[in-house]
Amino acid sequence: MHDIRQIRDTPEAFDAAMARRGLSPVSGKILALDEARRASILAAETAQADANKAAKAVGAAKASGDDAEFERLRALVAEKKSEIAQLNDAAKEKDAQLNALLMELPNIVAQDVPDGVDEDDNVEIKRWGTPRVFDFAPKEHYDLPAAQDGLDFETAAKLSGSRFVVLSGAIARLHRALAQFMLDVHVIENGLTETWTPVLVKEDMMYGTGQLPKFGEDSYQTTNGWWLVPTAEVPLTNIVNGLTIDESYLPRRYVAHTQCFRSEAGSAGRDTAGMLRQHQFEKVEMVSVTRPEDSDDEHQRMTNCAEGILERLGLPYRTVVLCTGDIGFGAIRTHDIEVWLPGQNTYREISSVSTCGDFQARRMNGRFKRDSGGKPEFVHTLNGSGLAVGRALIAVLENGQEADGSVTLPDVLRPYLGGATHIGADGTLA
Repeated sequence: MHDIRQIRDTPEAFDAAMARRGLSPVSGKILALDEARRASILAAETAQADANKAAKAVGAAKASGDDAEFERLRALVAEKKSEIAQLNDAAKEKDAQLNALLMELPNIVAQDVPDGVDEDDNVEIKRWGTPRVFDFAPKEHYDLPAAQDGLDFETAAKLSGSRFVVLSGAIARLHRALAQFMLDVHVIENGLTETWTPVLVKEDMMYGTGQLPKFGEDSYQTTNGWWLVPTAEVPLTNIVNGLTIDESYLPRRYVAHTQCFRSEAGSAGRDTAGMLRQHQFEKVEMVSVTRPEDSDDEHQRMTNCAEGILERLGLPYRTVVLCTGDIGFGAIRTHDIEVWLPGQNTYREISSVSTCGDFQARRMNGRFKRDSGGKPEFVHTLNGSGLAVGRALIAVLENGQEADGSVTLPDVLRPYLGGATHIGADGTLA
């Protein structure tokens, strides 16, 4: 959500910021609605003052026995009441139109975000690890002998349709171990607060983080109005929805492991093979709530937390800054972390870490009071995957594959797998 006062003060700068997002100038339409809304409010206040004045005069006219003046003033009061109601309705209508327009507009990206059209214009800022050189042709995860029995897409299609999977045996256990490992690192080493949240949320929670109204088709809604979360960002960020908290409460750093649900309406035909892009998946999500002056440093901190998981797993990755044409709706700046997948011979996204400034806070009215006093201010919110569990599973399988069909597992997962070091070609842990 944008600050209407800022748009009033610098409409040209606002249009320039939207132009970086590929949008046409919109400040004129915003300011016209705002002016009409304020004019209706002012007219209603003026009419109310006239009505109050006339109402006082009614009693005086009656007391003096001036019946004609009494009837005139009484009619005037009734007329003003009708006028006030109409003006208030007009103001509410313009306010709703203005709010709906602002809700559709994306966040203003930071000045240091590179301009670009799509993912090809993203800028790499870090690379870690060296992709392994295989002495055989590496396979994709769903073709690995070690994973064939544990990844059942056929049964999942019977149960639910395409883009679902049934995990079993060693693969299911590895998937669970990865999530547990991520949580433990984030809680014990990174200082995040483990949180368990609902995966069904009210509609205004989806509005609060920016999934609605623009991206409703990408999520699932139940028949009684709840929405299935596309990420734990929604419930975690909305913890401060409608609150004014003390400065001493900040920063708040949450982490949650949840099921996530996405219809993938805008990705028809993309990544249909395997479990890279599913309708139901799991993520370990990080969310931070900070003071405005701390959010840039927090963004880098969260990026480091996500990168650290991959480094502990020994998975090569690269980090890129998303350009203006690829950045998400609510983000000021986003770092995508892409893990190396030898089966595809490329890097693929496994985490997006974004700082949203006060964009989400304005939508959900989340504020804080400084210890030094003054008016409440909007908090800043950040979110990031730490990591996508299914994609981590893919990366572990593909990077650890051996010529005999087995998979060597990262050492850090051994405590979560009963000391197992690999998955045999027959699909069993050993």
